[in-house]
Amino acid sequence: MEFKDYYEIMGVKRDASQDEIKRAYRKLARKYHPDVSKEAGAEVRFKEVGEAYEVLKDPEKRAAYDQLGANWKSGQDFQPPPNWDQGFEFHGGGFTGANAEDFSDFFESLFGHVGSSRGFGSGTRGGFHARGEDTYAKILIDLEDAYQGATRIMNLKHTELVSDGRPQIKERSLNVRIPKGVYQGQHIRLAKQGGAGFGKGEAGDLYLEVEFRPHSYYKIEGKDVYLNLPIAPWEAALGAAVKAPTPTGPVDLKIPANSSSGRKLRLKGRGIPATVPGDLYVVLQIALPKADSDAVKKAYESFQQATNFNPRVHLGVM
Repeated sequence: MEFKDYYEIMGVKRDASQDEIKRAYRKLARKYHPDVSKEAGAEVRFKEVGEAYEVLKDPEKRAAYDQLGANWKSGQDFQPPPNWDQGFEFHGGGFTGANAEDFSDFFESLFGHVGSSRGFGSGTRGGFHARGEDTYAKILIDLEDAYQGATRIMNLKHTELVSDGRPQIKERSLNVRIPKGVYQGQHIRLAKQGGAGFGKGEAGDLYLEVEFRPHSYYKIEGKDVYLNLPIAPWEAALGAAVKAPTPTGPVDLKIPANSSSGRKLRLKGRGIPATVPGDLYVVLQIALPKADSDAVKKAYESFQQATNFNPRVHLGVM
C-alpha cells in the first residue's frame, strides 16, 4: 500500500488554513471534473483530489493524519503504525460531498472506521437548541482489565480550530470504568461526554471502542483466549501434569500421551467472562532441548536408534 501525501495532491502547504484548502479544492475540482476536463487521467486526479479534500477539510481527520508526521513521501510503501489513532476522538457524522467507495486502500486503512456513524446519533436540532454530536475514540486496555473490571484514567485527544482556521490538538483526561467481561470491539458509552450542545441542548455521548494491548503470551479472538504452551518431548509422548498460566492464575493441566505440536486443549469458560463466557485454548508447542553437551547428543542418538522415526514419510520421501 502506498502513502498518499494529501497536501501535495492539493498543492497546499502543511500549515494551510481551512479556507486555503477549500479554495484549492474548488480550483482542482473544476480543472479535473470528468464532465468538463479534456486532460488525460482527469477522472483519476478528480478522485485523488476528492479523497485528499475529505481528509484535509475535516479538522479531526486532518489532525489525525498530521500525527503520522511529514517524513512520509508519496508512493512510499506504508502500513499504519499500530494503534496510531488510539485515544483520538472523531465525530460520527459520516462523509460529505464525496463517495467513500472511490477512496483508496490508504484512506480505508486510516479512516475506514470513521466514515459511518457506527450506529450512534449525530445530534438533533430543534429550534435554537441542539443536542451535541456523539463522538468516537479507540482505547487500549489490558486483558486483565476484562477479567476483573477496572477504573482507568484515559487521555483523549480532540481538535479545535484556532483563530487562523487551522486545527489544533487538545487533550482531556477521563476516569473510565471498564466493566468486567468487556471484549474487543465492544463500545463503552460515556453519557454526555461527547460534543457540546447548542443553546439548552445537552451534550452528546462518547463511545469508546475497546482494543486490547498486545500481550506477551496471550492472543485474543472475540471472547476466546489462546496460549501457546511449551512442553518437553517426553511430556508430549508420555503425557504429563503441568502448570499452565491463565489470566486468573495458574491451573493444573493434563497433557494427553502422544500429543503433537499444535494440539489444542480447551479450558471451557476460562476465556473472557460474560453472560456466555469465552474459552481458553492451550496450544501445545513441543520445545526441543539443545544438543549442547555430549550427554544430550548421546541421548538424541539413542532416541534415534530406538524409534527409527521419519517425520517426512507422509510426503513420500525417505
